Amino acid sequence: MATGFFAAGYLAVWGGFSALAAGLQWGLEELDLLGPMMTATNYWLGGAILLAAGLWQLTPLKGVCLRHCRSPLGFLSQQWRQGGLGAFRMGLEHGAYCLGCCWFLMGLLFFGGIMNLFWIAGVACFILLEKTIPMGHWFGRVAGVCFAAWGVLMLAGTAGGE
Repeated sequence: MATGFFAAGYLAVWGGFSALAAGLQWGLEELDLLGPMMTATNYWLGGAILLAAGLWQLTPLKGVCLRHCRSPLGFLSQQWRQGGLGAFRMGLEHGAYCLGCCWFLMGLLFFGGIMNLFWIAGVACFILLEKTIPMGHWFGRVAGVCFAAWGVLMLAGTAGGE
């Protein structure tokens, strides 16, 4: 029974994020900032997404979220709460850590294409590697520097009149 409450809390966090992402997608479509494959059609938007995702990868908060999300058993042993409400709260907390770990990486889908299966698979593989390989946090930091640099280059090219 408690497992169901935990899962409900976890899914509530991700469901809320999904609703926000769908709303953002709708808004970007209304502003004609997304193309047919749901890719950013504006260099400013694309560059900003890359830069922000890259900088997020380097923040201490991202590191905290990644540590908790990488070790669900450690989280459960340290944050254990009794009863259904306690399990629901643990699900909310763990879901928030995992969301904090991945939300901006999923935001990269607005850059590479929400409908692009190769981009989706690439982001999913990146998240998997970051969470599972022994030096995943360093993998994420290197990628963060690369994303940020790519974003800066895009923004600089846009500012130059391209």
